[in-house]
Amino acid sequence: MFTMPEESELHEGTWLQWPHHYQYGVAYRNSLDATWVSMTRELVSSENVHIIAYNQTEKDRIISLLTAENVPLTNVDFKLYETDDTWIRDNGPIYVRDKNGSLVIEDWGFNGWGNKIDDLSGLLIQSDKCNEIPSKIGSDQGRILIDLNSEMINEGGSVEIDGKGTLMACKSSILNDNRNPGMTQAQAEMIFKKYLGVTNFIWLDGQAGLEITDQHIDGFARFGNSNTIVTMEQNDLLDFDVQQSDIDKLYAAKNKNGNAYTFSKLPLTQNNVVTTNGTDLGYKGSYVNYYIANTKVLVPNYNDPNDATANAIIQTLYPNRTVVGIDVRNLYQNGGMVHCVTQQQPED
Repeated sequence: MFTMPEESELHEGTWLQWPHHYQYGVAYRNSLDATWVSMTRELVSSENVHIIAYNQTEKDRIISLLTAENVPLTNVDFKLYETDDTWIRDNGPIYVRDKNGSLVIEDWGFNGWGNKIDDLSGLLIQSDKCNEIPSKIGSDQGRILIDLNSEMINEGGSVEIDGKGTLMACKSSILNDNRNPGMTQAQAEMIFKKYLGVTNFIWLDGQAGLEITDQHIDGFARFGNSNTIVTMEQNDLLDFDVQQSDIDKLYAAKNKNGNAYTFSKLPLTQNNVVTTNGTDLGYKGSYVNYYIANTKVLVPNYNDPNDATANAIIQTLYPNRTVVGIDVRNLYQNGGMVHCVTQQQPED
Protein backbone atom coordinates (compact mmCIF):
# COMPACT_ATOMS: atom_id res chain seq x y z
CA MET A 1 0.00 0.00 0.00
CA PHE A 2 1.33 3.41 -0.98
CA THR A 3 0.12 6.94 -0.27
CA MET A 4 0.82 10.05 -2.29
CA PRO A 5 1.57 13.19 -0.26
CA GLU A 6 -0.59 16.17 -1.13
CA GLU A 7 1.18 18.93 -3.06
CA SER A 8 1.18 21.43 -0.18
CA GLU A 9 3.11 19.09 2.11
CA LEU A 10 6.76 19.99 2.69
CA HIS A 11 8.97 19.58 -0.38
CA GLU A 12 12.61 18.67 -0.67
CA GLY A 13 12.51 20.31 -4.07
CA THR A 14 10.84 20.85 -7.42
CA TRP A 15 11.70 19.19 -10.73
CA LEU A 16 11.75 21.13 -14.01
CA GLN A 17 12.43 19.88 -17.55
CA TRP A 18 13.99 22.83 -19.35
CA PRO A 19 12.81 23.52 -22.92
CA HIS A 20 15.32 22.70 -25.64
CA HIS A 21 15.52 22.94 -29.42
CA TYR A 22 16.10 19.28 -30.29
CA GLN A 23 12.43 18.46 -30.84
CA TYR A 24 10.57 21.63 -31.81
CA GLY A 25 13.33 24.06 -32.80
CA VAL A 26 15.08 27.15 -31.51
CA ALA A 27 12.09 29.51 -31.73
CA TYR A 28 10.07 27.17 -29.48
CA ARG A 29 12.88 26.98 -26.94
CA ASN A 30 13.58 30.70 -26.95
CA SER A 31 9.92 31.57 -26.48
CA LEU A 32 9.78 29.56 -23.26
CA ASP A 33 13.12 30.31 -21.57
CA ALA A 34 11.80 33.36 -19.69
CA THR A 35 9.04 31.33 -18.05
CA TRP A 36 11.54 28.76 -16.75
CA VAL A 37 13.87 31.49 -15.52
CA SER A 38 10.96 33.06 -13.62
CA MET A 39 9.92 29.76 -12.06
CA THR A 40 13.49 29.01 -11.01
CA ARG A 41 13.92 32.50 -9.53
CA GLU A 42 10.86 32.08 -7.33
CA LEU A 43 11.54 28.47 -6.35
CA VAL A 44 15.18 28.80 -5.28
CA SER A 45 14.19 30.80 -2.20
CA SER A 46 11.62 28.13 -1.30
CA GLU A 47 13.35 24.79 -1.89
CA ASN A 48 15.82 22.95 -4.08
CA VAL A 49 15.32 23.12 -7.84
CA HIS A 50 16.28 20.05 -9.87
CA ILE A 51 16.67 21.05 -13.50
CA ILE A 52 16.73 18.44 -16.24
CA ALA A 53 18.87 19.66 -19.12
CA TYR A 54 19.06 17.83 -22.45
CA ASN A 55 22.87 17.73 -22.44
CA GLN A 56 25.95 19.62 -21.25
CA THR A 57 25.54 22.28 -23.94
CA GLU A 58 22.01 22.98 -22.73
CA LYS A 59 23.12 22.96 -19.10
CA ASP A 60 25.74 25.62 -19.88
CA ARG A 61 23.15 27.65 -21.76
CA ILE A 62 20.68 27.46 -18.86
CA ILE A 63 23.34 28.50 -16.35
CA SER A 64 24.13 31.51 -18.53
CA LEU A 65 20.44 32.45 -18.67
CA LEU A 66 20.02 32.20 -14.91
CA THR A 67 23.25 34.03 -14.19
CA ALA A 68 22.32 36.85 -16.55
CA GLU A 69 19.06 37.28 -14.61
CA ASN A 70 20.87 37.17 -11.25
CA VAL A 71 19.15 33.97 -10.18
CA PRO A 72 21.24 32.37 -7.42
CA LEU A 73 22.32 28.81 -8.20
CA THR A 74 22.88 27.79 -4.57
CA ASN A 75 19.82 25.54 -4.44
CA VAL A 76 19.94 24.47 -8.08
CA ASP A 77 21.29 21.21 -9.41
CA PHE A 78 21.23 19.66 -12.87
CA LYS A 79 20.60 16.26 -14.37
CA LEU A 80 21.59 15.60 -17.96
CA TYR A 81 18.76 13.54 -19.41
CA GLU A 82 17.48 13.66 -22.96
CA THR A 83 13.79 14.59 -23.05
CA ASP A 84 11.16 15.00 -25.73
CA ASP A 85 9.46 18.00 -24.16
CA THR A 86 8.84 19.98 -20.97
CA TRP A 87 5.74 18.47 -19.34
CA ILE A 88 7.28 16.86 -16.26
CA ARG A 89 3.94 16.84 -14.41
CA ASP A 90 2.79 14.22 -16.89
CA ASN A 91 5.92 12.16 -17.52
CA GLY A 92 7.97 12.71 -14.38
CA PRO A 93 8.37 10.76 -11.15
CA ILE A 94 5.43 10.41 -8.78
CA TYR A 95 6.77 10.34 -5.23
CA VAL A 96 4.77 8.29 -2.74
CA ARG A 97 5.33 6.82 0.71
CA ASP A 98 5.41 3.09 1.34
CA LYS A 99 3.88 1.41 4.39
CA ASN A 100 6.96 2.36 6.42
CA GLY A 101 6.72 6.01 5.43
CA SER A 102 9.76 5.84 3.15
CA LEU A 103 9.70 7.86 -0.06
CA VAL A 104 9.74 5.81 -3.24
CA ILE A 105 9.20 6.68 -6.91
CA GLU A 106 6.34 5.39 -9.00
CA ASP A 107 6.99 5.20 -12.73
CA TRP A 108 3.61 5.25 -14.47
CA GLY A 109 3.42 4.74 -18.21
CA PHE A 110 3.56 7.80 -20.47
CA ASN A 111 2.74 7.52 -24.17
CA GLY A 112 2.44 11.14 -25.31
CA TRP A 113 -1.18 11.60 -24.19
CA GLY A 114 -2.42 8.60 -26.10
CA ASN A 115 0.06 8.44 -28.98
CA LYS A 116 -1.19 11.71 -30.41
CA ILE A 117 -0.32 12.91 -33.87
CA ASP A 118 1.02 16.47 -34.01
CA ASP A 119 -1.41 18.23 -36.33
CA LEU A 120 1.26 20.69 -37.43
CA SER A 121 3.86 18.14 -38.42
CA GLY A 122 1.69 15.11 -39.09
CA LEU A 123 4.14 13.09 -37.01
CA LEU A 124 3.67 11.04 -33.88
CA ILE A 125 4.50 13.05 -30.76
CA GLN A 126 7.66 11.55 -29.32
CA SER A 127 7.42 10.28 -25.75
CA ASP A 128 10.03 7.55 -25.24
CA LYS A 129 12.69 9.84 -23.77
CA CYS A 130 10.23 11.46 -21.38
CA ASN A 131 8.86 8.09 -20.32
CA GLU A 132 12.35 7.11 -19.12
CA ILE A 133 12.74 10.10 -16.78
CA PRO A 134 11.29 8.52 -13.59
CA SER A 135 13.54 5.47 -13.83
CA LYS A 136 16.60 7.66 -14.44
CA ILE A 137 15.83 9.80 -11.41
CA GLY A 138 15.13 6.72 -9.30
CA SER A 139 18.46 5.21 -10.31
CA ASP A 140 20.36 8.43 -9.61
CA GLN A 141 18.70 8.87 -6.23
CA GLY A 142 19.10 5.21 -5.28
CA ARG A 143 15.39 4.96 -4.53
CA ILE A 144 13.08 2.02 -4.85
CA LEU A 145 11.29 2.36 -8.17
CA ILE A 146 7.80 0.96 -8.63
CA ASP A 147 7.48 0.20 -12.35
CA LEU A 148 3.85 0.68 -13.36
CA ASN A 149 4.39 0.98 -17.11
CA SER A 150 2.56 -2.27 -17.73
CA GLU A 151 -0.14 -1.46 -15.15
CA MET A 152 -1.45 1.87 -16.38
CA ILE A 153 -0.72 4.83 -18.61
CA ASN A 154 -1.31 7.76 -16.27
CA GLU A 155 -0.16 11.37 -16.52
CA GLY A 156 0.30 13.37 -13.33
CA GLY A 157 -2.04 16.06 -14.62
CA SER A 158 -4.82 13.49 -14.97
CA VAL A 159 -5.31 13.03 -11.24
CA GLU A 160 -5.84 15.34 -8.29
CA ILE A 161 -5.69 14.10 -4.71
CA ASP A 162 -6.82 15.89 -1.54
CA GLY A 163 -4.34 14.13 0.75
CA LYS A 164 -7.22 12.65 2.75
CA GLY A 165 -8.19 9.71 0.56
CA THR A 166 -10.01 11.31 -2.37
CA LEU A 167 -8.98 11.33 -6.03
CA MET A 168 -10.55 13.54 -8.70
CA ALA A 169 -10.11 12.83 -12.41
CA CYS A 170 -11.65 12.92 -15.87
CA LYS A 171 -12.34 9.50 -17.36
CA SER A 172 -11.45 10.85 -20.80
CA SER A 173 -7.72 11.04 -20.02
CA ILE A 174 -7.48 7.67 -18.22
CA LEU A 175 -10.26 5.30 -19.29
CA ASN A 176 -9.46 5.95 -22.92
CA ASP A 177 -8.39 3.26 -25.36
CA ASN A 178 -5.50 5.48 -26.46
CA ARG A 179 -4.01 4.95 -22.98
CA ASN A 180 -5.54 1.94 -21.30
CA PRO A 181 -7.52 -0.17 -23.81
CA GLY A 182 -10.41 -2.01 -22.21
CA MET A 183 -9.70 -0.84 -18.67
CA THR A 184 -12.81 -0.43 -16.55
CA GLN A 185 -13.45 2.19 -13.91
CA ALA A 186 -13.35 -0.49 -11.24
CA GLN A 187 -9.95 -1.70 -12.46
CA ALA A 188 -8.58 1.86 -12.47
CA GLU A 189 -9.86 2.44 -8.96
CA MET A 190 -8.13 -0.71 -7.70
CA ILE A 191 -4.83 0.50 -9.14
CA PHE A 192 -5.24 3.99 -7.67
CA LYS A 193 -6.21 2.56 -4.28
CA LYS A 194 -3.10 0.42 -4.19
CA TYR A 195 -0.56 2.91 -5.50
CA LEU A 196 -1.91 6.35 -4.45
CA GLY A 197 -3.66 5.36 -1.23
CA VAL A 198 -7.09 6.76 -2.13
CA THR A 199 -10.49 5.23 -1.37
CA ASN A 200 -12.97 7.84 -2.62
CA PHE A 201 -13.36 8.89 -6.26
CA ILE A 202 -14.79 11.95 -7.97
CA TRP A 203 -15.09 10.95 -11.62
CA LEU A 204 -15.97 13.47 -14.31
CA ASP A 205 -16.53 12.26 -17.85
CA GLY A 206 -14.28 14.82 -19.54
CA GLN A 207 -14.05 15.06 -23.31
CA ALA A 208 -11.74 12.83 -25.31
CA GLY A 209 -10.24 14.67 -28.25
CA LEU A 210 -11.03 18.15 -26.93
CA GLU A 211 -7.31 18.94 -26.81
CA ILE A 212 -4.08 17.03 -26.63
CA THR A 213 -4.55 15.78 -23.04
CA ASP A 214 -8.15 14.63 -23.55
CA GLN A 215 -9.11 17.13 -20.80
CA HIS A 216 -6.84 16.85 -17.80
CA ILE A 217 -8.52 17.73 -14.53
CA ASP A 218 -5.75 20.10 -13.41
CA GLY A 219 -6.70 22.70 -16.00
CA PHE A 220 -9.98 23.53 -14.32
CA ALA A 221 -10.32 21.80 -10.92
CA ARG A 222 -7.75 21.31 -8.16
CA PHE A 223 -7.74 20.52 -4.47
CA GLY A 224 -6.67 23.74 -2.76
CA ASN A 225 -6.45 21.76 0.46
CA SER A 226 -8.21 18.75 1.97
CA ASN A 227 -11.48 20.69 2.32
CA THR A 228 -11.42 22.96 -0.73
CA ILE A 229 -11.79 22.51 -4.47
CA VAL A 230 -10.43 25.37 -6.56
CA THR A 231 -12.30 25.78 -9.82
CA MET A 232 -14.40 28.42 -11.65
CA GLU A 233 -17.93 29.76 -11.86
CA GLN A 234 -20.28 27.81 -14.09
CA ASN A 235 -20.16 30.26 -17.00
CA ASP A 236 -16.37 30.23 -17.02
CA LEU A 237 -16.27 26.44 -16.86
CA LEU A 238 -18.60 26.29 -19.84
CA ASP A 239 -16.36 28.79 -21.63
CA PHE A 240 -13.43 26.49 -20.81
CA ASP A 241 -15.28 23.63 -22.56
CA VAL A 242 -16.31 21.74 -19.44
CA GLN A 243 -19.62 19.98 -20.01
CA GLN A 244 -22.62 20.98 -17.89
CA SER A 245 -23.01 17.40 -16.64
CA ASP A 246 -19.41 17.50 -15.36
CA ILE A 247 -19.95 20.88 -13.73
CA ASP A 248 -22.91 19.43 -11.85
CA LYS A 249 -20.83 16.45 -10.69
CA LEU A 250 -17.95 18.71 -9.66
CA TYR A 251 -20.13 21.04 -7.62
CA ALA A 252 -21.78 18.04 -5.90
CA ALA A 253 -18.45 16.39 -4.98
CA LYS A 254 -18.05 14.96 -1.49
CA ASN A 255 -14.99 13.81 0.43
CA LYS A 256 -14.46 10.29 1.73
CA ASN A 257 -16.54 11.11 4.84
CA GLY A 258 -19.47 12.21 2.72
CA ASN A 259 -18.98 15.91 3.43
CA ALA A 260 -19.26 18.56 0.73
CA TYR A 261 -16.18 20.52 -0.26
CA THR A 262 -15.84 24.27 0.05
CA PHE A 263 -15.33 25.89 -3.36
CA SER A 264 -12.96 28.69 -4.25
CA LYS A 265 -13.78 29.99 -7.71
CA LEU A 266 -11.26 31.75 -9.90
CA PRO A 267 -12.10 33.76 -13.03
CA LEU A 268 -10.84 33.04 -16.49
CA THR A 269 -8.77 35.78 -18.04
CA GLN A 270 -10.87 38.76 -19.06
CA ASN A 271 -9.49 38.65 -22.61
CA ASN A 272 -8.22 36.02 -24.99
CA VAL A 273 -4.57 35.23 -24.32
CA VAL A 274 -2.05 36.96 -26.59
CA THR A 275 1.53 35.68 -26.69
CA THR A 276 4.55 37.93 -26.27
CA ASN A 277 4.96 38.14 -30.05
CA GLY A 278 1.37 39.29 -30.50
CA THR A 279 -0.31 36.03 -31.50
CA ASP A 280 -3.93 35.96 -30.33
CA LEU A 281 -4.60 32.40 -29.19
CA GLY A 282 -8.35 32.87 -29.54
CA TYR A 283 -9.21 31.56 -26.08
CA LYS A 284 -8.99 32.61 -22.46
CA GLY A 285 -6.57 31.42 -19.81
CA SER A 286 -7.13 29.44 -16.60
CA TYR A 287 -5.54 30.33 -13.27
CA VAL A 288 -6.38 26.95 -11.70
CA ASN A 289 -3.17 25.34 -12.97
CA TYR A 290 -0.96 26.79 -10.22
CA TYR A 291 1.82 25.11 -8.25
CA ILE A 292 2.21 25.02 -4.46
CA ALA A 293 5.83 25.28 -3.31
CA ASN A 294 7.05 25.49 0.29
CA THR A 295 6.96 29.26 0.66
CA LYS A 296 5.54 30.34 -2.70
CA VAL A 297 2.54 29.62 -4.89
CA LEU A 298 3.33 30.00 -8.59
CA VAL A 299 0.23 31.16 -10.46
CA PRO A 300 -0.10 31.32 -14.25
CA ASN A 301 -0.46 34.95 -15.34
CA TYR A 302 -1.29 36.31 -18.78
CA ASN A 303 -0.74 40.09 -18.76
CA ASP A 304 -4.50 40.31 -18.20
CA PRO A 305 -6.66 42.47 -15.89
CA ASN A 306 -7.83 39.35 -14.05
CA ASP A 307 -4.28 38.33 -13.07
CA ALA A 308 -4.44 40.44 -9.91
CA THR A 309 -7.92 39.17 -9.03
CA ALA A 310 -6.94 35.53 -9.36
CA ASN A 311 -3.67 36.00 -7.48
CA ALA A 312 -5.53 37.65 -4.60
CA ILE A 313 -8.08 34.83 -4.35
CA ILE A 314 -5.34 32.20 -4.35
CA GLN A 315 -3.42 34.18 -1.72
CA THR A 316 -6.35 33.82 0.70
CA LEU A 317 -6.04 30.03 0.37
CA TYR A 318 -2.36 30.03 1.28
CA PRO A 319 -1.82 32.76 3.90
CA ASN A 320 1.59 31.36 4.90
CA ARG A 321 2.91 31.36 1.35
CA THR A 322 3.58 34.18 -1.09
CA VAL A 323 1.64 34.11 -4.35
CA VAL A 324 3.70 35.08 -7.39
CA GLY A 325 2.54 35.38 -10.98
CA ILE A 326 4.44 33.53 -13.70
CA ASP A 327 3.99 34.75 -17.27
CA VAL A 328 2.82 31.66 -19.17
CA ARG A 329 1.49 33.30 -22.34
CA ASN A 330 3.91 31.52 -24.66
CA LEU A 331 3.70 28.24 -22.78
CA TYR A 332 -0.09 28.37 -22.99
CA GLN A 333 0.18 28.40 -26.77
CA ASN A 334 1.54 24.86 -26.39
CA GLY A 335 -1.31 23.75 -24.17
CA GLY A 336 -0.16 24.07 -20.56
CA MET A 337 0.57 26.30 -17.61
CA VAL A 338 2.64 26.24 -14.41
CA HIS A 339 1.35 23.03 -12.82
CA CYS A 340 1.91 21.12 -16.06
CA VAL A 341 5.66 21.82 -16.05
CA THR A 342 6.49 21.32 -12.35
CA GLN A 343 6.74 18.18 -10.22
CA GLN A 344 7.24 18.10 -6.47
CA GLN A 345 9.64 15.91 -4.55
CA PRO A 346 8.38 15.65 -0.96
CA GLU A 347 10.79 15.82 1.92
CA ASP A 348 12.17 12.45 3.01
